[in-house]
Amino acid sequence: MVHEDLLVGTSTADDAGVFRLAPDLALVQTVDFFTPIVDDPRQFGAIAAANAFSDVYAMGGEPRTALNIACFPAKGVPFEVLTDILKGGLAKADEAGVVVVGGHTVIDEEIKFGMAVTGLVHPDRILRNVGARAGDALVLTKPLGTGIVATALKRGAGTPAEHAAAIASMSSLNGPAARVLRDFAVHACTDVTGFGLLGHAYEMAHGSGVRIVFEAAALPVLPGARALAVAGHVTGGCARNREWLVDQVDVSTTVPSDLAELAWDPQTSGGLLVAVSASSVERLVERLATAGVAGTRVGGVEERVAGSWVALV
Repeated sequence: MVHEDLLVGTSTADDAGVFRLAPDLALVQTVDFFTPIVDDPRQFGAIAAANAFSDVYAMGGEPRTALNIACFPAKGVPFEVLTDILKGGLAKADEAGVVVVGGHTVIDEEIKFGMAVTGLVHPDRILRNVGARAGDALVLTKPLGTGIVATALKRGAGTPAEHAAAIASMSSLNGPAARVLRDFAVHACTDVTGFGLLGHAYEMAHGSGVRIVFEAAALPVLPGARALAVAGHVTGGCARNREWLVDQVDVSTTVPSDLAELAWDPQTSGGLLVAVSASSVERLVERLATAGVAGTRVGGVEERVAGSWVALV
């Protein structure tokens, strides 16, 4: 059923749904949960919460309320672990100004946690993952490599400093970046999560009818991520993303294989990928830096005549 007040649905694989309540007010709604990617329960809770809030920020909204979603074993794991996961999520919600109003837990053999989040946005200020224009510049607000570093952590590889940098990145909110974007004419925006940079770029390019070109040398990466990729600490999601987009994305043979893996790498609570006019990109990067966000220009948008939708060169 198509409703006249459903402003954003599922047609373009956007980050969240948007439903208009009034001429100047709309709801932004999303849900996300997953299995632990770090050992510390509170850190896991905080990362899962930040990841869920990110979908609202990517739509130009401000998250307001959240419902916990948890799966937890009936035996074999101390109940205090669940308590700490919920405390980690609550702490991140407090940081974001989000009120956790309840939730639901079910018995499951594998721990899972996340949130269903409701935010607010003005109907005229919605950001979409479509609308990128030829000539635009692309900015990424977080480094790549969370999947690779998390995989290495599970295998006992990598250094404590590398693990800490990845956890800090995944735990950081995209709110500061999203608020800076409100002062710019953003043509398209999405958060980079499970489909990796190249997968989410494909959704943006395909939905916008353009071609996106990334400069491999410009991609920001987490400390140690390239070496860990070379050592083989890549996720199954890298291969799945590559297989899914084999005919849609062109990776130049001159791109080092480790950088290509980072571009395919599924991200948890990744940054925002933003398309803005080339004339405003330097000012945007400067404003992001003032807000404590390391925004990086990573490529541009071209007209698409034929061939791949996305290129990494």
